[in-house]
Amino acid sequence: MARTPRLTESASAVFTVLAEAGSATRPQLASLAGLSKPTVSSAVAELESARLAAHSGTASSGTGRSAAVYRLGPAAGAVLAVDLGPALTRVRGCALDGAPLAEATGSRAAAADVVREALDALPADAPLRAIVVAVGDVTAREGAGMRPATAKAGPVFDAVAVALPPGVPVHLENNVNCAALAELHEGAARGRDTFGYLRIGVGIGLGIVVGGRVLRGANGAAGELARLPYPWDDGSEPRREALEEYIGARSLLRRAAEAWGDGDGPCPRTTERLLALAGAGRPTARAVIDRHAADVGRLTAAVTAVLDPGLIVLGGSTGADPQLLPGVRAELERLSWPTEVVSSTVGDLGTVVGAARLAVAWGVQTVTDAAGTKD
Repeated sequence: MARTPRLTESASAVFTVLAEAGSATRPQLASLAGLSKPTVSSAVAELESARLAAHSGTASSGTGRSAAVYRLGPAAGAVLAVDLGPALTRVRGCALDGAPLAEATGSRAAAADVVREALDALPADAPLRAIVVAVGDVTAREGAGMRPATAKAGPVFDAVAVALPPGVPVHLENNVNCAALAELHEGAARGRDTFGYLRIGVGIGLGIVVGGRVLRGANGAAGELARLPYPWDDGSEPRREALEEYIGARSLLRRAAEAWGDGDGPCPRTTERLLALAGAGRPTARAVIDRHAADVGRLTAAVTAVLDPGLIVLGGSTGADPQLLPGVRAELERLSWPTEVVSSTVGDLGTVVGAARLAVAWGVQTVTDAAGTKD
């Protein structure tokens, strides 16, 4: 990892706000950082000397005077976000102001090659500051980074790890939490600082955002809906992750196969095909999806009873389909109090988008922490 020169406290503060703003004049930086204009001028000169900031043009004010505009410099570096999805691996490289620098997508089996492709596309002179890997598992904090709390993500992450540059901080984050962050900043939850992101697909999961921050819990396991006891009635013994088994995509397709008649044509083998047939008005497909929507509505009612979030965003390979909305809303209204339910607007890219946001935050912190402070 590239060495960063020691910075004054004011230079570190200006670097942080410049990364968030993307570009700004010195008066704007002074306002954003809460510093005096002379202090900001000195801080900008310090950052320019370290190639952490660069002049990028001028802007005219209302009085006709021009002001220099600054952006991050080439030494600020880049970050990498990796989404280890159940079928695809998506990788995004970004500058520390969030600007995209590289994109790569490939199969889960070729995850290491996908990471290498994105790394090769990054600017050669941009030091890599941080890497965030989104995994479909519980994560827990450990020191400065994060680790998988169980072995489920281990083999896949190990395969990717060989492609990651040594010496760069790597942070693991739950994929549903990443998608929730994407909805918060760029999706259906913009302008709402408290909501639940409910993912329904191959598995189930809940991203909980309270006060604009993801709630992770004492064990990093907040929102692990698969662990809800199910079934829970007389004569039934709850089984581990039985709720996820019941609501997940495999059971949905099994129920479709059980309901499919000889006159319904070929039985759908994927949830995408099942949803397409339901959208086309095929009665059996429509009935299966309506039942699924009611099941998701009951799960949404359980989430609402615990969190009262005011807003639930439905995501995932089946959950995000707008066909589910009427049934989910109706079942939630029957079982709980009024809560807004909407479909995800970031789609399949949500996890890597959220992971990139986290990577940028870690990257900025890496620069300012490595820089330290000087008198």
